[in-house]
Amino acid sequence: MTTYAVTGHMDLTDETVGLVRNALREVFATHTEGELVGVSCIAAGADSVFAEELLAMGGRLIVVLPSGDYRQAKVKPEHAPTFDRLVAAAAEVVVLPHENANRQAYEAANAELLRRGDRLVAVWDGTPPSGKGGGTADTVELAQAEGLAIDVVWPEGAARRG
Repeated sequence: MTTYAVTGHMDLTDETVGLVRNALREVFATHTEGELVGVSCIAAGADSVFAEELLAMGGRLIVVLPSGDYRQAKVKPEHAPTFDRLVAAAAEVVVLPHENANRQAYEAANAELLRRGDRLVAVWDGTPPSGKGGGTADTVELAQAEGLAIDVVWPEGAARRG
């Protein structure tokens, strides 16, 4: 059994979401041994698209929430229905012991994703770390340091908003 963890950009364009969905289906289609399992923080953007595609392929979703207040403090109204639907569909929901959603909580969540995953799926345009910590590039670097296999998903034509 291979467990896929995900990291990725939140600010995908609408067109990019469709491209990423197709690319994730291709990644999951290569999975042939045992149950398909994925670990995600289900943030808006790549994390949720990954979780939706995993579930659509019959996979088992494990959700890692960075803090006790994550839903109330960080989930925007337009993402709340998707977030709630994915939490309800998850086989397991892990809430880390941080009271507040902050950099420390995000870094801990990324470490937990990598601890639980055998491979990292990175929906990543290749930009270097921002220096703020807890971002996509930071998680990719951590996975590389830990020797985790990484599947970078950034289809031709993909773009970020702004």
